[in-house]
Parts: sequence; C-alpha cells; structure tokens
Amino acid sequence: LQDRVPPFSSKLAVDEIERGLGRTLDQVFSEFDRTPIASASIAQVHFAKLLDGREVAVKVLRPSMRSVIEDDLDLLRAAATLATRVSADARRLRPIDVIDEFDHYLHDELDLVREAANANQLRRNFSESKQLRVPEMFWDYCAENVLVMERVSGIPIGRIDQLVEAGIDLKKLSRDGVEIFFTQVFRHGFFHADMHPGNILVGTSGEDFNRYIALDLGI
Repeated sequence: LQDRVPPFSSKLAVDEIERGLGRTLDQVFSEFDRTPIASASIAQVHFAKLLDGREVAVKVLRPSMRSVIEDDLDLLRAAATLATRVSADARRLRPIDVIDEFDHYLHDELDLVREAANANQLRRNFSESKQLRVPEMFWDYCAENVLVMERVSGIPIGRIDQLVEAGIDLKKLSRDGVEIFFTQVFRHGFFHADMHPGNILVGTSGEDFNRYIALDLGI
C-alpha cells in the first residue's frame, strides 16, 4: 500500500498524463522513464526531465481508481449498516461516521491539484527550516490526475540499516521529527497526515543531509 504495489502499464500512465495535461508527452518532457520508480495504492511515480532540463517526478493516478474506491465504500457502508442494526457496541462506535470520514479524505486524495496545494502550503510553512524539505510543485504541469514536482532523493525513513550506513545521526533525526510534528500541529495548525515510511525520506547529501523530505501531501 505504500510504494510496492504492482504498477499499471506505462502506456496507460502516458495516456493518463497526456489526457490530464492536454499535451503530448514530448510537448512537456525531453525525457520520460516509462518504468515507474514507485507504485502505491492510488498512484505511481515516473522520473522525467522537463524541456528546460529540470529533473522531475511525475505522479499519475491509477486509471478507474475512483470507481474502485466508491465500490469499496459501498461495501463498507452495507456492512456498517448491518452491524448497527444488530449490535449496540457497533452503534456506540458510529461506523457510518467513520466511513463518511474515509470517503471525504479518499476523494480528496484523488485530486492531485489539492495535493499540490497542500505541498505548497507546507513548503511555505517550512521555507526557512533546516529540518524539513518539501519538493517544489510545477503548477504548469499539474492536473487532477497528474502532478509534476521537483525530483528529490533520499532513503525512506523505515530503512534504518541504510540510514546508519549513510552516516545519518538517528538521535538528531528523532529530535527533529518530534519538533517538526509539534511545529506543524501547534504553530501552523496544518500537518502532514499520512506519514507512513513510504512518504518520508531522509536526505543523504548536500544541504539535505540528515534532513527530512516530505512527499505525498494528499491528506
């Protein structure tokens, strides 16, 4: 569910990108790697290069994802309705309200323009930070089903052995992680709400060394 879901075909990905941007691939990119670098439950990511030479990551939604999600939500609602009819405990837990919350945020995740806006806001909030970096979004190439952002590199936060091998200071990383989260919640009132290891990298070179890199601001 994080970044190792079987990818969909590169042809479908290209078709979706061209449909979303209203342009052919070669009108936007000088290079485009048709093999995805990551594939998650809702979207997959390809590396590319813009016509001006900037290296980018291209996120594209899985085709027909909306209908799959809506079918699953219908099943959940049917199960929750049955449970509330036969169980006082189920009524106390208010499963329909929980599913409505899922519905709201899942549909938000299906709009990559919203994700790009969230990323821009977090990037502004931490523009002076040495602890957290958020990649730049390229708005000329963002649509509901396509997002193009600055290409970044790092080690996923869950790969501890690789972090140690790269010379990352794990104690500093731990302190920074707590401070970043509290700053988001208590100072900004705006926080990354999907911080699984597939969405958080640690930089290993240059200004990004020992710094968090936040990806996937859908929620």
